[in-house]
Amino acid sequence: MPKKTKSEIMKIVKERNVRFIRLLFTDVLGFLKGFAITVNELEGALEEGMGFDGSSIEGFARIEESDMIARPDPDTFAILPWRSTENFMVAKMFCDIYEPSGKPFTGDPRYVLKRNMARAKELGFTYYVGPELEYFYFKDSQSPQPLDQGGYFDQVPLDVAQDLRRDTILNLQSLGIAVEYSHHEVAPSQHEIDLRYNEALSMADNVMLYRMVVKEVARRHGVYATFMPKPILGINGSGMHVHQSLFKGNRNAFFDKKEKYHLSDICRSYTAGLLKHSEEITAITSQWVNSYKRLVPGYEAPVYICWAQMNRSALIRIPMYKPGKENATRIEYRSPDPSCNPYLAFSVMLAAGLEGIEKRYKLGEPANDNIYHMGENERSRAGIKSLPEDLLEAIRITEQSKLIKEALGEKVFEYFIRNKKMEWDEYKMQVTQYEINKYLPIL
Repeated sequence: MPKKTKSEIMKIVKERNVRFIRLLFTDVLGFLKGFAITVNELEGALEEGMGFDGSSIEGFARIEESDMIARPDPDTFAILPWRSTENFMVAKMFCDIYEPSGKPFTGDPRYVLKRNMARAKELGFTYYVGPELEYFYFKDSQSPQPLDQGGYFDQVPLDVAQDLRRDTILNLQSLGIAVEYSHHEVAPSQHEIDLRYNEALSMADNVMLYRMVVKEVARRHGVYATFMPKPILGINGSGMHVHQSLFKGNRNAFFDKKEKYHLSDICRSYTAGLLKHSEEITAITSQWVNSYKRLVPGYEAPVYICWAQMNRSALIRIPMYKPGKENATRIEYRSPDPSCNPYLAFSVMLAAGLEGIEKRYKLGEPANDNIYHMGENERSRAGIKSLPEDLLEAIRITEQSKLIKEALGEKVFEYFIRNKKMEWDEYKMQVTQYEINKYLPIL
């Protein structure tokens, strides 16, 4: 996508009668934040940024160091279709956060990803990702009541969700976000819209917009969309499988026509790095208590640390190579869920993979059996370990990880660990309906 200049943006604003611009950024937990400025402030914002109080943003700053500067990224300028009217338009731009001194703010998740991508660039690589985000439509936000009883790829008659998906895709395309395809997922009222692969920073911005657009379109249709990983017991949860590859210029560094499975040594070492550090990165890619209700055997959620070519019970799947599609050679990391912070999730996956390349990790043989059907002893003999079983276990592993601390930076790392421990403490004190049903009648 061609770079946008300040003068080009000012020209678009004048021609399209843009009156307001939303300046967007993301907090450490992955929630979209922002504020609106009028068109009169735009030129100054593009030159010097806009000041705001960062002390109220999760993980940003303490009260005594609250002043922050949001500098809009001109390349992210786009008109918001659902906020625009016949009389005027509303636009948006993602921002990089700076300290008043002019230094990049190390607590900004966008900066974290930029820093990790710069490390990849030093090694000659550009990092591309293509996430598949699943989500549910419910009648409201108070209870998980599905809109349909459809299943995988079903074309449900009179399904309101078909119109919801169509309107969502049209809005995404209007924002310049390329969509590959959409379909009904396995569970009732569960859906998926897949974005065409892009370099990781643009894709992280697009994931944030995707979640906003899905929810906004649902709201306008009088229903509720959620990216909660496991809202209903007994059916599949929602994942965010992340297809990823490294390029050197226009060449896919993951492809080698002479090697087995057409995977280059770079790809094999990258994959080995992801597998080796998968337990450490799980707290970032599956960051909520509820995330671990999805990561259980039997619901297509990968919990076993291994790789395979066609086996969807493996943590990493290698999509089948098609002749003439060398640039499509990639790996698919299947444990993340769609409620994670994409800037941090892409960062830790990249860091793990790059360490595999730098230290020349060796990739073992693929797991071709259905791992769900293997017994515990059989998996142990095969050297197949499991992802953390709950948020507490995941955080304890992440807390000891030098790789994750370096990838996130000390400020984000310490805040994230502290926040997740607080979440676990709140969760473990709850008296659940399960306990009431099981114990109250007998104890």
